[in-house]
Amino acid sequence: MAKIFTPDYMFATYRDVTPEFLQSIGIKALLIDIDNTLAPYEQPLPDENIKAWFKALDENGIKAAFVSNNERERVDLFNSEIGIPAFYKSGKPFSKNLYKAMAQLGSDVSNTAMLGDQLLTDASAGNNIKLRTVIVPPIKDKNNFFFRSKRRIEVPTIKKFVKKNGEEYREICSFWLEKKYRKNYKG
Repeated sequence: MAKIFTPDYMFATYRDVTPEFLQSIGIKALLIDIDNTLAPYEQPLPDENIKAWFKALDENGIKAAFVSNNERERVDLFNSEIGIPAFYKSGKPFSKNLYKAMAQLGSDVSNTAMLGDQLLTDASAGNNIKLRTVIVPPIKDKNNFFFRSKRRIEVPTIKKFVKKNGEEYREICSFWLEKKYRKNYKG
């Protein structure tokens, strides 16, 4: 699978993407997907853990913006308690709104990262413009044909990531390595 889909980093949850980690790799701004990255689709508002994570980012000088493919109503409602720049219907993997978000945050590709749950949209969008990309497993995946198909396409990249970065990533990547996603891939 092409490098365009391969994340630079993978963590078990967004909470593991700490300000200390981001600072250690020179990141001053984080572009963040909402659905299945921070919260499941059906969770309309951020919970206390999410708010505390954003507070920690802010206290450590990490700027943030939402870059979501979801509708304006969803993004605005979720952002109502966070209050950061937010871009909806972003069209990821296209990068137009990533550039807009960086301009609003006063950052650039050298000090910005993209955080999401999908290789075909989030990692690809960030990689297209040379951002560092961070992927977490989806919180609660949709179980329809479209999402199952996308997840199956991601399996070869995930397997290569685990092989390259070490077996300690196997547990983080177990979501993609489940039998339901592997059945059409031998590798």
